[in-house]
Amino acid sequence: MNLSDNALKVLEKRYLGKDEAGVVRENPEQMFRRIADAIASSNSQSSEREFLAEEYYRFMASLDFLPNSPTIMNAGRPLGQLSACFVLPVGDSMPEIFDTVKATALIHQTGGGTGFSFSRLRPKGAVVRSTGGQASGPVSFMKVINASTDAIKQGGTRRGANMGILRVDHPDILEFIDCKMDLTQVTNFNISVAITDVFMQAVKEDGEYDLIAPHNGEVVGRLRAREVFDKIAHNAWANGEPGLFFIDTANRANPTPSRWTYEATNPCGEQVLGPYESCNLGSINLERHVRSSATGKPEVDWERLGRSVYLAVRFLDNVVDANRFPIPELAAVNQGTRRIGLGIMGFARLLMRLEIPYDSEEGLEMAEKVMSFIRDEAERTSQDLAKVHGPFPYYEGIGTRKRNSHLLTIAPTGTISMIADTSSGCEPEFSIIWYKNVMDGTHLPYTLEMFEIVARREGFWSDGLAEKIVQNHGSCRGLSEVPEKWQKVFATAHDIAPRWHVRMQAAFQKYIDAAVSKTINLPQEATVEDVEDAYLLSFELGCKGITVYRDGSRHNQVLNLGTNAKEKKESRELRWGDRRVPLDISRGVRAKIKGKSGKSYVHLYFDEENRPAEIFVTPAADHRERESAILFGRLGSMALQFGAPIEEVIGQFIKSHEEAGTLGSDPYSIAKAIGMILSKEEGGSTGKGLSIEIACPSCSGKVAFLEGCLKCVGGEKGGPCGWSQC
Repeated sequence: MNLSDNALKVLEKRYLGKDEAGVVRENPEQMFRRIADAIASSNSQSSEREFLAEEYYRFMASLDFLPNSPTIMNAGRPLGQLSACFVLPVGDSMPEIFDTVKATALIHQTGGGTGFSFSRLRPKGAVVRSTGGQASGPVSFMKVINASTDAIKQGGTRRGANMGILRVDHPDILEFIDCKMDLTQVTNFNISVAITDVFMQAVKEDGEYDLIAPHNGEVVGRLRAREVFDKIAHNAWANGEPGLFFIDTANRANPTPSRWTYEATNPCGEQVLGPYESCNLGSINLERHVRSSATGKPEVDWERLGRSVYLAVRFLDNVVDANRFPIPELAAVNQGTRRIGLGIMGFARLLMRLEIPYDSEEGLEMAEKVMSFIRDEAERTSQDLAKVHGPFPYYEGIGTRKRNSHLLTIAPTGTISMIADTSSGCEPEFSIIWYKNVMDGTHLPYTLEMFEIVARREGFWSDGLAEKIVQNHGSCRGLSEVPEKWQKVFATAHDIAPRWHVRMQAAFQKYIDAAVSKTINLPQEATVEDVEDAYLLSFELGCKGITVYRDGSRHNQVLNLGTNAKEKKESRELRWGDRRVPLDISRGVRAKIKGKSGKSYVHLYFDEENRPAEIFVTPAADHRERESAILFGRLGSMALQFGAPIEEVIGQFIKSHEEAGTLGSDPYSIAKAIGMILSKEEGGSTGKGLSIEIACPSCSGKVAFLEGCLKCVGGEKGGPCGWSQC
């Protein structure tokens, strides 16, 4: 096995078996054997089990293919839950809602993510007949599930991920669109708006559309579609959410319409699932499917890729039978649809090896050629399985007679692509250079090996090139010493215009029966109109959903403090008692502190005029004075909102520390953290391109928004560690 040092670190931290003391007791070979044996064991004939177990082992150990994280973690172990994502129904009654809360908790314990549509819940203020009271609305029950998620760690390693969806014609849609603008609320949810064809037509015609109460079907109001569309786009421009889920587009491809109408997706948006449906995911490493042609040029090894598709479909179909679910409804539906989600990783590296720019017509053609080939091979394999075992039990005669209701998707591969040491999903590379620790504690630049080989071969490598690339946002585009051809070939996410991102997603979607997890990256100077253009293009090209992210807009990503920033607006004076309304938070910085009562994070947020506007204190789970620490932040925020200078707020924290006479107290630590942030703010304005990085909570590396959620991409402490928000 050719595993990189970073892959070994990720495996040791997250996947290899440990004893009760936390000591690793499994090596990678044993891990792959465990998975292969467990998945092959669902075959009835012993000779077939032994053959497939060996094939599956070689398939994974070669890094040609890897299954999703729950399968790697749980296959062959007592838990045995192998699916990555689930959708649970949310009914319009208290018993139904709390049945869903219970099921969510059980799924999160096993490492799965959950998606919900809250569109069936009656709107806020609607009368509840059984009590005569008023309903609290969908957002309030999102907060219930959010609180439950806070209390549970997935498999003891991380918190669960959720997707909340609401139809655009629900009466509470405006409250829903704004629910993530307050950074302290529904922190364990991604959110998307279910967009209908009727709504999109009204947007194009600048017309109104109906708001419909789901519990009785009555029209209770009308909104101008363009205003709602603008609001969605503005919020996505500001912080990346909500995304869009094109619900009618998804339902036109529903093979089981008599069973359900699709209402929701998994947390990263690429799996449109029915109630209690789940998906078993796995990804083929395209970078491993390249060979030298007769002329010596690299080309796709189609024969090897065909064999990999066959094995991957067999593997994932076996996962359906090997899977163990925490509640019986999940088992019944999963056996009924036998849905699998075969995808890819390493597409960006494949293009680089073929010397094809990502943002080019040739790049789009290669995406379609690869995905159409995978589709045809997967269909053939599933049809052959259906001849032996019968079609999936819920088969309604729609489409070909095959073993699985769905075959293909492109899911997030953040962690498994680190194990395979390749690029994630169908995303471009985030950077072609990062930093790596060495023994003496210094940090050396670590370059994408493929780039360095080409640079040395073509004669444009120099000792100073790596640092120039770092200063250029991890990109070689625009650097005069790099030939134009290679500037184009070695594209990074921020090099690529939004339109090319959308077109690439649509090229893959054309051949995929589920959907594509991809982030449409926008430059920091992008406008709300740019977001809207991406939305309209994705709808026109047949995408099932879209997530946009404007560089630097998510507060726990990166704060740029360069001199090339746009001129600030003239500041308005605030007097005591004059509350700033509306409060427009534009960016923020986080600092980690250790006080008398435990560790905390202090978040200081700034308004659009660069004034401190909010303070949030997030204490660790074992913090001995959690309520007090949170209260300091809330009271400090209120003072700032009513015109208090930041110096006065800091001064009060320090005074309370002095009066209490306790060394290292929490208010003093908070004051120090705020002071440190402010001092960095002042120092940051002197150097072009200087930035404060917001740390990955696991390894303190840089985080970026990729494949629909925040992920670690590494930094000064080494390569990416595998942490993901989803």
